[in-house]
This record gives sequence, structure tokens and C-alpha cells, in this order.
Amino acid sequence: MKIQQLPDEKSKALKQQNLLYAKASTVTDELFQTLQFFDPRDLLQVKYEMVRRVLNDGWSVSRSAAAFGFSRISYYRIQHAFQTLGLLGLLPQKHGPSRPTKITREVLAFLRRRREQQPALSAAELTALLASELGVRVHIRTVERALRDKKKLPRSLTQGSQGETLTRPTKDSG
Repeated sequence: MKIQQLPDEKSKALKQQNLLYAKASTVTDELFQTLQFFDPRDLLQVKYEMVRRVLNDGWSVSRSAAAFGFSRISYYRIQHAFQTLGLLGLLPQKHGPSRPTKITREVLAFLRRRREQQPALSAAELTALLASELGVRVHIRTVERALRDKKKLPRSLTQGSQGETLTRPTKDSG
């Protein structure tokens, strides 16, 4: 069961799009082992072929899931996503919330104001102040990310009420 080596460009592209199948070595389907067209590291192709084997070739769900390195439960989720959304349903979905839900504009302004007033305040101290003064309890890492990553916060939290951009402390200021 020799896995073909991909050109670096394709590997990078698959990884960048979150489509590089980490368990490519578990793909035992004969097409992926014998034909160069089939690429066991291409997650989208692997999922499509797994579903196609059941729907068109009459394979059992257990056989198909095993041949492509998935569980039966995963197979049913993938099949449902494919039947509902087509190929788009086979693309990996982000898990979890898209943004910190407790970091509102008010909370972010509070954190930045406190950090400007007292640059030496640690994230733990800011977390405690946030809980005591605003009644908002968040993890220390959430505070660190909120102060560090302007990119990860939605535009609505980085824009002021008149559309002005709220400034973010630089590394020099804490």
C-alpha cells in the first residue's frame, strides 16, 4: 500500500485549504492504490469516492468507510452533507464559535482602556478586573487573544460607532 508522493505545490495547496487528508495511509481502496488520478491525500476526492462506492457500486457502508479510513458514523454524516449540499457538503467545516461571544465592543474597550492606564497589568489581572467590574467571566487566553488579535475579532468589534477603527495596543505598549 504505497502512497504516491504529491508535488509540493499540491500538498501545500491541499493543506492551505484544509483538504490534506492526514490519514491518507488508511485509504485501501483499489482505485487509490492503482490509478494515479486518485489521490488518497485529497480529502474531498476521498470523501466523494467513499460515498460513490456505496451509492453507485453497491458497497456496504462498513466496507466503504473502512476502505477510506472513516467510521460508519462519519460516513453517514458525510453522505448526508453530500446529499444536502452537493460537493460543498464534503468540504471541511470549521468547528466551534466563529468569534469570542463575550468580548463585546464594551468589553474590548474596557480591556484596552485598562491596559493603556496600567501597561503592566497581566491577562490574569485583567480577567479578574473584568469579572469584578463588568461581571463578565472569560478565560485568560480569551483576554490575551482579544488584546493581541485584531484580525480574529469581527469588524463590528473593531469599528467604533461612527465607523472609526479602534486602535490596538502595540507590542511595545503591552
